[in-house]
Amino acid sequence: MPAKVILNPYAARWSARERKDEAAAALRQAGVEFDLVVTERPRQAIELAEQAVREGFSPIISAGGDGSNGEVLNGMLRARPDGVLGPFGVLPLGTANDLVVNLGLPKDLPQAARVIAAGKTRRIDLGRVNEWVFGNNSAVGLEPVVTQYNIRMVRLRGILRYLIAALRAINQKPAWSMELSWDDGHYHGPISLVSVGNCPLTGGVFRMAPAADPADGRLTFVYGYVPTRLRMLALLPKTMTGEFVKNPAIHQQHTRRLIIRSATPSPLQVDGELRAEAATEFMYECLPGRLDILTA
Repeated sequence: MPAKVILNPYAARWSARERKDEAAAALRQAGVEFDLVVTERPRQAIELAEQAVREGFSPIISAGGDGSNGEVLNGMLRARPDGVLGPFGVLPLGTANDLVVNLGLPKDLPQAARVIAAGKTRRIDLGRVNEWVFGNNSAVGLEPVVTQYNIRMVRLRGILRYLIAALRAINQKPAWSMELSWDDGHYHGPISLVSVGNCPLTGGVFRMAPAADPADGRLTFVYGYVPTRLRMLALLPKTMTGEFVKNPAIHQQHTRRLIIRSATPSPLQVDGELRAEAATEFMYECLPGRLDILTA
């Protein structure tokens, strides 16, 4: 069977739509036989990926950004709830392309197509929160508030949009009271953020879970409470290097499971997309070795 390419035209604020022919040409030049379908509405990639797996297409290729990758992975898991998923390939057409960067995959389309054609795979973990699986990261608290601002800013593009969204979220000074339980620990009290990483980098520049390893059978999460805007602003540059976890107010842990209960609702971000506007319970778990991703 040929590869199934699922292209999200909205990725990078519709620039992926303009690169459809470029992506197809790169695959043809690399010698990849494929069938390409373009999504027409949010979350359709989930349905298309599920159908593609059931029909025997291989590999399944996501052409878009991190949100697109996440939807394709969720569809693949629906079709195959047990066992290893894949092979899974990525044609990076998004803004940040965090999963690609984290795994050292090429951002150049011809090079990415050659990686897909070579057929070499690397087995990595997946994360799951409630009903959503993710390859890169998820968060509650401050980080999805940043995502909310990011979505509303239609005039800005690129990494600058993420930075301005972060500044606007910090200015709001959001805080929650949460109870966190994980493999060997517990916390109950005020929270500014909980960021859960399968990989270290998110939002193109933020190393929110700097010790995360996508092949260690665990999720890495960072939590903390920062009571003032000034302290939040002081930590922001350090999120770009991961040094913020050295602050006494910030804690980094590894776990197979994490349960979060919030006294007040929080939005939920999964692979850069809002998956809940207001929820109070979040059940995270690592799915060890569940994905074979095409790699250099």
